[in-house]
Amino acid sequence: MWLFIAFLMVPLIEIALFIQVGGLIGLWPTLLIVILTAVAGTYLVRSQGARALGDLRSSFHRASNPTEPLAHGAMILFSGALLLTPGFFTDAMGFALLVPSVRQAVMRYASSRIKVQTHGFERDAPRGPASSTVVEGDFEELDPEAKPLERPSGWTKH
Repeated sequence: MWLFIAFLMVPLIEIALFIQVGGLIGLWPTLLIVILTAVAGTYLVRSQGARALGDLRSSFHRASNPTEPLAHGAMILFSGALLLTPGFFTDAMGFALLVPSVRQAVMRYASSRIKVQTHGFERDAPRGPASSTVVEGDFEELDPEAKPLERPSGWTKH
């Protein structure tokens, strides 16, 4: 229901803002502002996106939890989509998501509303093989020249 309301309200807000700003400063300055915010937003998204990608790579190298850099990258990507969408409201939301403290606040709010369940290794469990038992074995290749059976896959007509 909330998604429906957002898809209904955002265009109405944008139309109202275009009418108000266009009536105040005129058509061409309004269009120039929309184009300039898209260009400035593209530059900012590229620079912050590169920084977020560097943070993600460093978290992989440190073998630490990549959740925060991934979330920041996703929010930067979303802000880029908002900034490329013509409109004043979407531009304001896009520029707001480019501010690191706003992204941190969004992360805090989302983490308070989302419950994460993990399966597998515990957080402080020692890493390495589950046991020290080694099982040795031999194998023998039966027919190295044999071709796989060629049967129809069900997706093709034969």
